[in-house]
Amino acid sequence: MATNPVFNRIDKEAQQYAGFNQAPQQGYGSPSPQAPQGMPAPQGQPQMPMGYPGASESMSPEQLEEMYRQAPAGPAQTGRLTLDDVVMKSLMIFGVVVVMAAISWNVVGAQPELGTPIWMLGMFGSLGLSFMIAFKKTVSVPLILVHAILQGLFLGAVSVTFNAVYDGVVTTAVVATMATAAGMFIAWKVGFIKVTSKSRRIFGMMAMGYLVFLLVNLGASFMGFGDGWGLFGSQWGWLISLLGVGLASYSLAVDFDSIDRGIRAGAPEKYSWLMGHGLIASLVWLYIEFLRLFAILQSD
Repeated sequence: MATNPVFNRIDKEAQQYAGFNQAPQQGYGSPSPQAPQGMPAPQGQPQMPMGYPGASESMSPEQLEEMYRQAPAGPAQTGRLTLDDVVMKSLMIFGVVVVMAAISWNVVGAQPELGTPIWMLGMFGSLGLSFMIAFKKTVSVPLILVHAILQGLFLGAVSVTFNAVYDGVVTTAVVATMATAAGMFIAWKVGFIKVTSKSRRIFGMMAMGYLVFLLVNLGASFMGFGDGWGLFGSQWGWLISLLGVGLASYSLAVDFDSIDRGIRAGAPEKYSWLMGHGLIASLVWLYIEFLRLFAILQSD
């Protein structure tokens, strides 16, 4: 399945806000520093009324005293990214994927001849959109939702097709995906798995190389190599698939780290859509790799 190019963009753009909440403390009565154009004021700085500074009327010492006694604005009040934002957007995207997968499953289950067209549409459509979303200068919610629809169509078609041949493989792949995602989060959180700039670069090159391999292998499978599996049909197929599982698993760690860095850097709330999209894309990738691995093992 497709790689997840979103994490590179998240990492680069999060760095733009790395010093966003590092503003020095101002003395009593001094004006708040102005935030960059289009950005909310740094967290902890009081929100000045309209017209300040430069208003014809001045604030009294009592007004200033009252204003500085107020609790500082939190991320939700300043329009910054929060964990709740990412969780909610991820659940929304995941819901779209699941609904479309269920529809695709039922349609292909009733009419198996539609399996390949829906499979191809979902796979290549979501792959192309993933790169459009990753390199688009603005966060496009419609594109993200269309991508989720295409991913759902692909998942439903490929899952019902595999399950018809390898009974129970879908359930096994779902359980393995959820368990691996939870394990990767715990391992990243406690520091057992680290994400660094160097590891991101290495992972990015490996993921792109694996994507090229998958596209070449897809062509080989259509030509009948490996009984329709391509190189995955060779004696080393399970090992190649295991590599795919490893790459998809590390992609989740990269996503967790990108979300954490974006929140700590004070990135705008709109990036919750992009981060949710990247996280769900990694989960889908991991599921497809497990589905292929277990099908190969069951066929041996």
